[in-house]
Amino acid sequence: MRVSVMQMNPGADKEQNIAQARRLIESAVEQDRPDIVSLPEVWDSLGGDRATRAANAETLPPPGSNEPGGPAYAFLRETARAARVHVHGGSIIEQGPEKLFNTTVVFNPDGTELARYRKMHLFDIVAPDGTGYRESNSYDAGREVVTYKAGDVTVGCAICYDIRFPDLFWTLREQGADLIFLPSAFTAATGKDHWEALIRGRAIETQCWFAAPATWGKHLEGKGEPRFTYGHSMVVDPWGHVVARVSDGVGWATARIDPAVTDQVRRNMPVLAHRVPAARMRV
Repeated sequence: MRVSVMQMNPGADKEQNIAQARRLIESAVEQDRPDIVSLPEVWDSLGGDRATRAANAETLPPPGSNEPGGPAYAFLRETARAARVHVHGGSIIEQGPEKLFNTTVVFNPDGTELARYRKMHLFDIVAPDGTGYRESNSYDAGREVVTYKAGDVTVGCAICYDIRFPDLFWTLREQGADLIFLPSAFTAATGKDHWEALIRGRAIETQCWFAAPATWGKHLEGKGEPRFTYGHSMVVDPWGHVVARVSDGVGWATARIDPAVTDQVRRNMPVLAHRVPAARMRV
């Protein structure tokens, strides 16, 4: 199985973001012939004010329905059908009952929705450069752990800040995950120190492949203040090796997910069988 991770520089203009995603995916499909293409976190709408995010949010159709959905949802589904690939749709902004959700949707090559995951861990932090982020002001957290099948590969879903919480990834491994997608909009201030280290660490711990498409570069927040995301989209194998990477700029990278590598790593070091559950630990 071949996986392509897209690295985008989105902003608050949804139409332009969709056009950028379309160009990248078409180029990756033509040149690398992947089986799965993936987009970053909130690739459809990054930056702007709360009203802009709300305006760009989409009410998703019920899973399994034939309803068209909004522009980003429809683009992902149509891309899967046209290119005959699985599309792991990064995340888009979903309109919830009270707040928004940061939501992954996945489609198979027939355009059938396979999975829907809402980001669990909300980014309420102060970065090393002093910039504050309060994702919970606008977003609600998801609660469901989500996996799906792409061919013979079991795929787990996570988004960005989730990477700092290993319990989610152990649960994905226990549910059979071979490959985990981590679409992200990681800040430049935290990414330069933690991005690669966290992904490689989770890959080593869980013995899963990781595919991490990310946003890169400058975007503007609601009052015009600049924010920067780190990029460096990558694919990491179950031994923790980076096997494909995008550095700075807009682009993509493709890697082959080799089940023989997964099997060998897990056979030689059976950490899942050795793991002591928290319930059995004495405090």
